[in-house]
Amino acid sequence: MPLSNSQYDSLQREYDSRRISAYHRVKNHKEELYKKEPEILKIDQSIASLSIKHAERLLEGDSSAIVSLKKSISELETKRSALMNNLGIDMSYIEPEFKCPDCRDTGFINGVRCHCFKQASIDLLYQQSELKSALSEENFEHFKYELFPDTPIDGKSPVTPYQAIKNGVIKCRSFIDSFDEKHGNLFIFGPTGVGKTFLSKCVAKELLDKGKSVIYFSAFRLFDVFRENAYNKSSDAQDSYQNIFNCDLLIIDDLGTEVSNSYTTAQLFLCINERILRHKSTVISTNLDLEGLRDTYTERIFSRISKDYDFIRLVGSDLRLKTRQA
Repeated sequence: MPLSNSQYDSLQREYDSRRISAYHRVKNHKEELYKKEPEILKIDQSIASLSIKHAERLLEGDSSAIVSLKKSISELETKRSALMNNLGIDMSYIEPEFKCPDCRDTGFINGVRCHCFKQASIDLLYQQSELKSALSEENFEHFKYELFPDTPIDGKSPVTPYQAIKNGVIKCRSFIDSFDEKHGNLFIFGPTGVGKTFLSKCVAKELLDKGKSVIYFSAFRLFDVFRENAYNKSSDAQDSYQNIFNCDLLIIDDLGTEVSNSYTTAQLFLCINERILRHKSTVISTNLDLEGLRDTYTERIFSRISKDYDFIRLVGSDLRLKTRQA
């Protein structure tokens, strides 16, 4: 998923600041060095003068002069290095220290985005995906199966909460492993507090760590973004809207808690359908059962989800109440 304009500008400013700081440190180091050994200042001034001449000769095509200029510059650099060694100072002291030596903190190598810029983009999306703080705890490593009883919750369903969540984890793992090949979708449903949101965030954590772009929205916030795009023509509003369709994984949490009307229904179908057409994955969690989904939204939405989503049904009582009581 591409960065929004504001995100890109923010990241570029960070790179500019990082590069300026590196050169500023070199400037301070050189000033300290010149005070200790004024001869080094004279050498650097000579190197700068010869470098300008070298550039001029290059433009004029004078290859014979270039050889002699390179030799003179090399001799001066050797002399400077010897003086610095006498002071016990390494050459690295007057060389810029970049966070990424490959692109020298420009973010680009030969006009192509550097690997560090790509990773910084992912980190920025991670930071702004409303997940970062939660995912330090809500992930597969912290999954506690012992919270889910392995006894039926009623006399009707043979599936226990433990069996349901274990099956859910298996499906989520499969979804993650085949993410790039299948572009699948998940529909996680069940009563309040049985682990739907937790499971969604586990999926998000795994895919974010794989370098995928993930956006997490409550249903209420998702439809807010749609409204902002309709009535606010700022670049940030439009970027947020486009990111919904372009991110690798969109998570819609608590579908059905928003105020449902013809507008939200139309936007939901647009979102679901467009992401399927673009081969982008979506995870939906909801308290609605399948009958409730069909009654709350249109037959088109129900049909699209039934056809293109894998279902994960969770059962049980509210784990959050149990945790607070414990």
